[in-house]
Amino acid sequence: MENTSRNVITLKLLVDKKEKRVLFAEAGKDFTDFLFSLLSMPVGTIIRLLSTNGMVGTLGKVYQSLENLSETYIQSNASKDTLLKPQSSVLGGSATLLISLTNDPTTSNDQLLYSCSNKCLYPNKYFTDDTRAICPGCNRLMSKELTYVAPPDTQLGSSSSSSSGADQEGGLVKGVVTYMIMDDLEVKPMSTISSIALLNTFNVNEVRSLQEKIVSVGINEGLRLLKASLQTKTVLTSVFLGEIDRKKPIN
Repeated sequence: MENTSRNVITLKLLVDKKEKRVLFAEAGKDFTDFLFSLLSMPVGTIIRLLSTNGMVGTLGKVYQSLENLSETYIQSNASKDTLLKPQSSVLGGSATLLISLTNDPTTSNDQLLYSCSNKCLYPNKYFTDDTRAICPGCNRLMSKELTYVAPPDTQLGSSSSSSSGADQEGGLVKGVVTYMIMDDLEVKPMSTISSIALLNTFNVNEVRSLQEKIVSVGINEGLRLLKASLQTKTVLTSVFLGEIDRKKPIN
């Protein structure tokens, strides 16, 4: 698997044409980091990305209630955006796709920062990424929005104290390993033996029924993966074959 652009990842699937299902995917660091980075996403961000109507259960109603609640009922030192648009703790350089998902599409891919909303004695000296922070200069809420533009290819989350190139590639997992992503998103290191064992587990008797399929994973596919992961155990099949595709013969 490799990057074809900054926000698109290519993924190799092994498809059982006879059963019309994805057995597993062969993935590299980027996609594997993206999957693990989903664990860092606050519930409020997930609901916002999937929309209140796309949520299973009633948390969407809770989100919608806060969104519609008048500022009259919100304490002066609090902000609704703290819960409606919480900051994600992304894993780093290989989580570019996750960063694209969590940012508001109407404000580009810049990170939101805030400064003091009052004209105190310390203009532009303090800034924060959390609207709950209190200005050290005037003790007021730091809610004035600023825009921070990161330099190209910034390795967010990488360790500045690491000396080896492997340690500075960012993200969570190592990039020299190929990973096997199961249909239910279970992740394990790829090996020939494990692949053969899986074919026996899936009762695949005809190698001719197997097909390699290359797919692209961008923002839309990332959202579909996130949503499917909350609704089904056949995530890869649902996203990359889909209900319509499963009704058609696979060429």
